[in-house]
Amino acid sequence: MPIPKGSTIDPERTRAAILETATRELYARGLDGIGVAELCTRIGVSKETLYRHFGTKDALVEAMLQARSERVASWLAEAAEAAGDAPGEQLAAVFDALQRWYDDPVFRGCAILNAAAQHHVDAVRTITARHLDRYLDLLTGIAGRAGAVDPPLLGRQLLMLVEGATVIAAHHDAADAGEAARKAALTLLSAAARPSL
Repeated sequence: MPIPKGSTIDPERTRAAILETATRELYARGLDGIGVAELCTRIGVSKETLYRHFGTKDALVEAMLQARSERVASWLAEAAEAAGDAPGEQLAAVFDALQRWYDDPVFRGCAILNAAAQHHVDAVRTITARHLDRYLDLLTGIAGRAGAVDPPLLGRQLLMLVEGATVIAAHHDAADAGEAARKAALTLLSAAARPSL
Protein backbone atom coordinates (compact mmCIF):
# COMPACT_ATOMS: atom_id res chain seq x y z
CA MET A 1 0.00 0.00 0.00
CA PRO A 2 2.18 2.85 -1.26
CA ILE A 3 2.22 6.02 0.82
CA PRO A 4 1.84 9.19 -1.26
CA LYS A 5 4.89 11.44 -1.12
CA GLY A 6 4.66 13.97 1.67
CA SER A 7 2.14 12.00 3.76
CA THR A 8 2.87 10.29 7.03
CA ILE A 9 2.43 6.64 7.87
CA ASP A 10 -0.68 6.07 9.95
CA PRO A 11 -0.57 2.53 11.40
CA GLU A 12 -4.29 2.44 12.21
CA ARG A 13 -5.26 3.56 8.72
CA THR A 14 -2.86 1.02 7.20
CA ARG A 15 -4.29 -1.77 9.37
CA ALA A 16 -7.87 -0.76 8.45
CA ALA A 17 -7.02 -0.66 4.74
CA ILE A 18 -5.39 -4.10 4.93
CA LEU A 19 -8.40 -5.46 6.77
CA GLU A 20 -10.87 -3.98 4.28
CA THR A 21 -9.13 -5.37 1.20
CA ALA A 22 -8.32 -8.71 2.83
CA THR A 23 -11.97 -9.08 3.84
CA ARG A 24 -13.11 -8.75 0.22
CA GLU A 25 -10.46 -11.17 -1.04
CA LEU A 26 -10.91 -13.80 1.66
CA TYR A 27 -14.70 -13.68 1.34
CA ALA A 28 -14.60 -14.01 -2.44
CA ARG A 29 -11.95 -16.75 -2.57
CA GLY A 30 -12.37 -18.54 0.76
CA LEU A 31 -9.84 -18.65 3.56
CA ASP A 32 -7.77 -21.33 1.88
CA GLY A 33 -8.33 -20.06 -1.67
CA ILE A 34 -5.58 -17.47 -1.51
CA GLY A 35 -2.09 -17.67 -0.09
CA VAL A 36 -0.30 -14.97 1.87
CA ALA A 37 1.92 -13.92 -1.05
CA GLU A 38 -1.02 -13.42 -3.43
CA LEU A 39 -3.09 -11.78 -0.70
CA CYS A 40 -0.28 -9.28 -0.04
CA THR A 41 0.00 -8.55 -3.77
CA ARG A 42 -3.73 -7.90 -4.02
CA ILE A 43 -3.71 -5.72 -0.90
CA GLY A 44 -0.62 -3.88 -2.07
CA VAL A 45 1.56 -4.51 0.99
CA SER A 46 4.60 -6.57 1.75
CA LYS A 47 4.44 -9.72 3.86
CA GLU A 48 6.40 -7.84 6.50
CA THR A 49 3.72 -5.14 6.65
CA LEU A 50 0.95 -7.71 6.91
CA TYR A 51 2.77 -9.58 9.67
CA ARG A 52 3.66 -6.36 11.50
CA HIS A 53 -0.03 -5.46 11.73
CA PHE A 54 -1.54 -8.92 12.28
CA GLY A 55 1.25 -11.33 13.18
CA THR A 56 -0.08 -14.22 11.09
CA LYS A 57 -2.65 -14.92 8.39
CA ASP A 58 -4.74 -16.65 11.07
CA ALA A 59 -4.74 -13.47 13.17
CA LEU A 60 -5.79 -11.48 10.08
CA VAL A 61 -8.63 -13.95 9.51
CA GLU A 62 -9.74 -13.64 13.13
CA ALA A 63 -9.70 -9.83 12.94
CA MET A 64 -11.65 -9.96 9.67
CA LEU A 65 -14.27 -12.31 11.12
CA GLN A 66 -14.71 -10.24 14.29
CA ALA A 67 -15.10 -7.01 12.31
CA ARG A 68 -17.52 -8.62 9.87
CA SER A 69 -19.60 -10.11 12.68
CA GLU A 70 -19.90 -6.73 14.38
CA ARG A 71 -20.83 -5.06 11.09
CA VAL A 72 -23.49 -7.66 10.20
CA ALA A 73 -25.00 -7.66 13.69
CA SER A 74 -25.24 -3.85 13.66
CA TRP A 75 -26.70 -3.85 10.16
CA LEU A 76 -29.48 -6.29 11.10
CA ALA A 77 -30.20 -4.50 14.40
CA GLU A 78 -30.46 -1.20 12.52
CA ALA A 79 -32.82 -2.78 9.97
CA ALA A 80 -35.06 -4.02 12.79
CA GLU A 81 -34.95 -0.69 14.60
CA ALA A 82 -35.76 1.28 11.45
CA ALA A 83 -38.92 -0.81 10.99
CA GLY A 84 -40.56 0.77 14.04
CA ASP A 85 -41.88 -0.70 17.26
CA ALA A 86 -44.03 -3.56 15.94
CA PRO A 87 -42.18 -6.87 16.46
CA GLY A 88 -43.64 -8.39 13.30
CA GLU A 89 -42.38 -5.47 11.25
CA GLN A 90 -38.96 -5.72 12.91
CA LEU A 91 -38.74 -9.42 12.12
CA ALA A 92 -39.88 -8.86 8.54
CA ALA A 93 -37.22 -6.15 8.17
CA VAL A 94 -34.49 -8.57 9.25
CA PHE A 95 -35.46 -11.07 6.57
CA ASP A 96 -35.94 -8.32 3.96
CA ALA A 97 -32.39 -7.12 4.68
CA LEU A 98 -31.11 -10.66 4.38
CA GLN A 99 -32.82 -11.09 1.01
CA ARG A 100 -31.13 -7.92 -0.27
CA TRP A 101 -27.81 -9.44 0.83
CA TYR A 102 -28.62 -12.74 -0.89
CA ASP A 103 -29.41 -10.84 -4.10
CA ASP A 104 -25.98 -9.15 -4.12
CA PRO A 105 -23.84 -10.68 -6.90
CA VAL A 106 -20.87 -11.03 -4.50
CA PHE A 107 -22.90 -12.99 -1.91
CA ARG A 108 -21.04 -16.17 -0.93
CA GLY A 109 -22.89 -17.12 2.26
CA CYS A 110 -22.05 -16.16 5.81
CA ALA A 111 -18.30 -15.50 6.05
CA ILE A 112 -18.27 -16.50 9.70
CA LEU A 113 -19.99 -19.85 9.18
CA ASN A 114 -17.93 -20.46 6.04
CA ALA A 115 -14.80 -19.96 8.14
CA ALA A 116 -16.07 -22.28 10.87
CA ALA A 117 -16.73 -24.96 8.26
CA GLN A 118 -13.23 -24.54 6.80
CA HIS A 119 -11.26 -24.18 10.03
CA HIS A 120 -12.16 -26.21 13.09
CA VAL A 121 -10.02 -24.18 15.46
CA ASP A 122 -11.00 -22.73 18.81
CA ALA A 123 -10.54 -19.08 17.85
CA VAL A 124 -12.84 -19.33 14.82
CA ARG A 125 -15.37 -21.42 16.74
CA THR A 126 -15.43 -18.77 19.50
CA ILE A 127 -16.00 -15.97 16.98
CA THR A 128 -18.75 -18.03 15.33
CA ALA A 129 -20.49 -18.70 18.65
CA ARG A 130 -20.40 -14.97 19.51
CA HIS A 131 -21.72 -14.14 16.03
CA LEU A 132 -24.67 -16.50 16.42
CA ASP A 133 -25.27 -15.17 19.94
CA ARG A 134 -25.62 -11.66 18.49
CA TYR A 135 -28.27 -12.91 16.07
CA LEU A 136 -29.94 -14.83 18.88
CA ASP A 137 -30.06 -11.75 21.12
CA LEU A 138 -31.72 -9.71 18.37
CA LEU A 139 -34.26 -12.42 17.52
CA THR A 140 -35.03 -13.30 21.15
CA GLY A 141 -35.61 -9.61 21.85
CA ILE A 142 -38.11 -9.44 19.00
CA ALA A 143 -39.79 -12.61 20.29
CA GLY A 144 -40.04 -11.13 23.78
CA ARG A 145 -41.54 -7.86 22.54
CA ALA A 146 -44.07 -9.89 20.55
CA GLY A 147 -45.24 -11.59 23.73
CA ALA A 148 -43.94 -15.06 22.91
CA VAL A 149 -44.60 -17.65 25.61
CA ASP A 150 -40.95 -18.78 25.43
CA PRO A 151 -38.81 -16.03 23.82
CA PRO A 152 -35.50 -17.96 24.02
CA LEU A 153 -37.04 -20.95 22.23
CA LEU A 154 -38.61 -18.78 19.54
CA GLY A 155 -35.37 -16.82 19.16
CA ARG A 156 -33.52 -20.08 18.54
CA GLN A 157 -36.11 -21.22 16.00
CA LEU A 158 -35.85 -17.86 14.21
CA LEU A 159 -32.05 -18.18 14.20
CA MET A 160 -32.45 -21.55 12.49
CA LEU A 161 -34.53 -19.85 9.81
CA VAL A 162 -31.94 -17.10 9.35
CA GLU A 163 -29.06 -19.55 9.00
CA GLY A 164 -31.06 -22.03 6.94
CA ALA A 165 -32.09 -19.29 4.51
CA THR A 166 -28.48 -18.11 4.27
CA VAL A 167 -27.24 -21.62 3.45
CA ILE A 168 -30.01 -22.18 0.88
CA ALA A 169 -29.30 -18.79 -0.72
CA ALA A 170 -25.57 -19.56 -0.93
CA HIS A 171 -25.77 -23.15 -2.12
CA HIS A 172 -29.10 -23.69 -3.81
CA ASP A 173 -31.22 -20.74 -4.90
CA ALA A 174 -31.02 -17.19 -3.57
CA ALA A 175 -34.12 -16.03 -5.46
CA ASP A 176 -36.63 -16.20 -2.62
CA ALA A 177 -34.78 -17.77 0.30
CA GLY A 178 -35.22 -14.68 2.47
CA GLU A 179 -38.86 -14.26 1.50
CA ALA A 180 -39.70 -17.91 2.24
CA ALA A 181 -37.91 -17.72 5.60
CA ARG A 182 -39.67 -14.40 6.34
CA LYS A 183 -43.08 -15.99 5.87
CA ALA A 184 -42.14 -18.94 8.09
CA ALA A 185 -40.71 -16.59 10.74
CA LEU A 186 -43.86 -14.46 10.85
CA THR A 187 -45.99 -17.60 11.13
CA LEU A 188 -43.84 -18.80 14.04
CA LEU A 189 -44.01 -15.37 15.68
CA SER A 190 -47.78 -15.30 15.45
CA ALA A 191 -48.17 -18.89 16.72
CA ALA A 192 -45.80 -18.33 19.65
CA ALA A 193 -47.63 -15.36 21.13
CA ARG A 194 -49.38 -15.73 24.47
CA PRO A 195 -53.11 -16.20 23.99
CA SER A 196 -55.19 -13.17 24.92
CA LEU A 197 -57.58 -13.51 27.82
